[in-house]
Order: sequence, then C-alpha cells, then structure tokens
Amino acid sequence: MAENSSTELSFKKETVSKLLTLFFREERTRVSADAALLMTEMLYVFVEEAAQRTMKQAESEDCDKMDIEHFEKILPQLLLDF
Repeated sequence: MAENSSTELSFKKETVSKLLTLFFREERTRVSADAALLMTEMLYVFVEEAAQRTMKQAESEDCDKMDIEHFEKILPQLLLDF
C-alpha cells in the first residue's frame, strides 16, 4: 500500500475474497490469491481517493469537518472515474 506505517489501515485479503465470492453466480468460481490481492489494493486506492476528494469538498465549503453530504457530492464523479 502507499506507506508502511503502524497506523495505516488495510483490508484483509480474506475479507475481500469472501465479498467477491458472494457475487459469483456459480459456486465453483474461485478467486486466486493474486486476484484477491489486486482487488484489495484497488479497494484501498478507491477508499483513499474518496477520502481525499471528500476532504477537498469540505475545504471548498469552508467546513472544519467532513460530513456525509460532502461525500455524497463527490460520489457521482468518483464512480465515473473508477
């Protein structure tokens, strides 16, 4: 992930793999270790980008705190970008 610090949060590969398998139509479909690792990294990048865009939106409105309304404003463009 971006930096290796003790306070950095990450997603567990097993959790991401389990979430992916919930949406498969066939029970026999499996997720490889590389695919799970890649999806874990993509999820991390997505959440990090959402947090940064939300922070910028809050700053542009001269707010001290980020709120769900700020996130809702950036969400459509974020989803289009990914």
